[in-house]
Amino acid sequence: MSILGRYILRAVLGYTALAMLVLLALGALFLFISEQGDIGTGNYTASQAMMFVLLSLPTFAGQLLPIAALIGALLALGNLARGSELVVMRASGITTARFCWWLAVAGVILAVLMVSMSEFVAPPLEKYAQQLKVFSKFNEFSFAGNRGTWVRDGDTVVSVEQQSSASRFGGVQLFRFDAKRRLVSIARAESASVDRKNTWRLENYSETRFSADGTTVRTASVEEISTSITPDFLGLAVVEPQVMGLRDLVAYTDHLRRNDLDATRFEVAFWSRVARIVALLLVLILALPFALGPMRNTGQGARTVIGILIGAGFVLVSQTLENSGQLLNFSPLVTGWLPTALLAGLTLVMLSRAR
Repeated sequence: MSILGRYILRAVLGYTALAMLVLLALGALFLFISEQGDIGTGNYTASQAMMFVLLSLPTFAGQLLPIAALIGALLALGNLARGSELVVMRASGITTARFCWWLAVAGVILAVLMVSMSEFVAPPLEKYAQQLKVFSKFNEFSFAGNRGTWVRDGDTVVSVEQQSSASRFGGVQLFRFDAKRRLVSIARAESASVDRKNTWRLENYSETRFSADGTTVRTASVEEISTSITPDFLGLAVVEPQVMGLRDLVAYTDHLRRNDLDATRFEVAFWSRVARIVALLLVLILALPFALGPMRNTGQGARTVIGILIGAGFVLVSQTLENSGQLLNFSPLVTGWLPTALLAGLTLVMLSRAR
């Protein structure tokens, strides 16, 4: 990359980092304010609420990065335009396509950062944040929290009412069905633990079996069963798809399909996440027409407001489609990609006017 390319790259990435810091500070403030109602419940203190907020910031960063990139690009290119640096670059033979290429490189760097954050940093920290909050609020109970869930594994449906640690659960129920989907047995255990070999150890176990001749009841102090449901997988069942990594979304969607369950929400979340990565490249290129076109003499404040409005509109359309696309009978692919397609169209129109 040329010296001019690296110069623009540093400017865009620098202003994007500044915009991200401001957005994260505002997000942390609002999130901490929303936690005030839970402070004082159990052992959940203000310091733990602050820790919860800090652990949740990587998730916010992945969601806010496209907006921060747009604002950062608008500010960076606006400063270059105000100092006539872009005019000099164009007079020296730098084409609009070359500017777009440099901005695309910056977008690729931010996209790699976004994927890394969303895949390897945000999910475990978000999970730990939720456990920290739940276990602190409900520490007076033998099994903390209210994160009950239902999971299907082949012909068995498992219900877990409470969780007290990463691999220990309370109020476990198992419902087994035959090939014709008739109920075969119902079992319950007061508590359960899972070892490294994925063997469930059910304590105070009782089971009722149904047959043509009647019912039989069996009890045991300890019962061991093997299942493909791991503690980590149970964690996916109680996490919103918006904060799951792409690998987790693929794994959980595949599980739902194998068990003939509705996976639309998770398919929409997957395609929206992929489309958001592409949108990250588009928003940087979208900032270029504002610096080269009719708005090149507009002040920084106006550009920032425009960036916020466009970013907020993109997020609003994305969230609306994710929440209502299923009601409108849109396919997950259309629901996930439509906002990015609209953004791409806006970018092409603005670039054509800036030539």
